[in-house]
Order: sequence, then C-alpha cells, then structure tokens
Amino acid sequence: MQQGRVDRQPAYVLHTQPYRETSLLVEVLTRDYGRFTLVARGARRPRSDLRGLLLPFQPLQLAWFGKGELRTLHTADWRGGVPQFAGARLVTGFYLNELVLRLAARDDPSPALFKLYDRAVRSLVDHALTATVLRRFELALLEELGYAPALTQDQLAQAIAPQARYLCRFGVAPELTDGEQAPRGAANVSGATLLALAAADFEQPQTRREARLLLRLLLDELLGPEPLASRELLTTLYALSD
Repeated sequence: MQQGRVDRQPAYVLHTQPYRETSLLVEVLTRDYGRFTLVARGARRPRSDLRGLLLPFQPLQLAWFGKGELRTLHTADWRGGVPQFAGARLVTGFYLNELVLRLAARDDPSPALFKLYDRAVRSLVDHALTATVLRRFELALLEELGYAPALTQDQLAQAIAPQARYLCRFGVAPELTDGEQAPRGAANVSGATLLALAAADFEQPQTRREARLLLRLLLDELLGPEPLASRELLTTLYALSD
C-alpha cells in the first residue's frame, strides 16, 4: 500500500488551478481530514477521467496518498445528487467556497464543518431564497469557528427583548440602545432579529436584512481587509436584502 493512502473519503472541490503542463492543484474539503491540497496528475489531459469530475459543488469520494503539503490524488468518484449550478446560485456557491478557504484552517479535521457545507450546497439546489441558505451557513460557520455571537442576553445579562434595539459588535454581547445610528464597527439590530437568529428562523424579511448586516460585520472581523470577490459579484447580480 502506498504511504499515507486514504480511500473512500467524502469530499468537495473548493478551488482548482493549473499545475505544470497537464496537472491540477485541487483544494478540497474532506469529511475527516479537513481542508488541504491535492495534486491531480494528468487531470488536464483531454482524455483524463478526472476532467469532468473535479468540479465545485459536486459530492465526491476521493482516494489519495502521501503525507506532505501536497498529497497525490489517486481516484475520484461522483457521489451524485447535486446538479451543476448556474447564475446567481453559482456565485452563491463560490461565496461559500471563499469563506471556507479563507476561514477554515488547513489540515484541521472538522466533520461538523463538512456537514454544514454539504447541507448548504444541497440546500442551494431547491431553496427559493439563497439568502436564507447563506445566512444559516454564515451563522453556523461562526459557531463552528468559536465566534458565535451572543443572541439571547445583553451586556447586563438581561434577556433580549424582542421590541428593543441593540448595538452588536464582534466579541461583545449586545448593548441596549435607544435606536441611534450604529457607530463604525457595530450593527443596530432589533431584539426580534437576535432571537430569530438564536432559533435559526429566517422567515421574516426584516430578519434576513438585519442578519445580513450583523453576520457581515462579524465575518469581516475574521476575514480582514481583503474583500471577497464573490461577495462583490453577488451584490452586483442581485440584492440579498430581500
């Protein structure tokens, strides 16, 4: 058996780029081994069996070998169940991928993250509101990374009141406010929205609008100053503030 051989591992392709003359570098998210890079040798050859398989948003089962920074792909099999995305759904999927690439540590096994990603991809297939899929994924991703926002108690350890408004900042419990404009680095959010987020309930348009502002604020603290290309495309294609 080849050194470091792993077989039958559920995975998704996050990103590919050409490597040497006929190969690809493939960034993957796997269930039990986390995110890392594989070399797909000969994948760019016209008759390669891998050409039509190493596509984003397609559930795969991979086998590879090697233990270094670059492992070598041995086989890839399509697990089925997800049609190819197009238009806004395609860009939405790229946004999911960018978040995982930027925020998930390399070689850090996280079956929970894989499950979240898998659920989000499959939800994009038939969910009418892609914004709802994104908000659920963003919130769950923050929780998985250990940066879950406080949603049920304010800074004074008082229960969030649905009719009140709160200033929300990264790493700080919500602060009761009289409704003034949020300063830089904060979002003005209703208590009803915070409680809806705690219940993962995005049915109301106001919840989706305010959740977008709050979750973007929190994610930007982790992402840093470099913008997400897919986010700018989404803003151009359609308004997520439905």
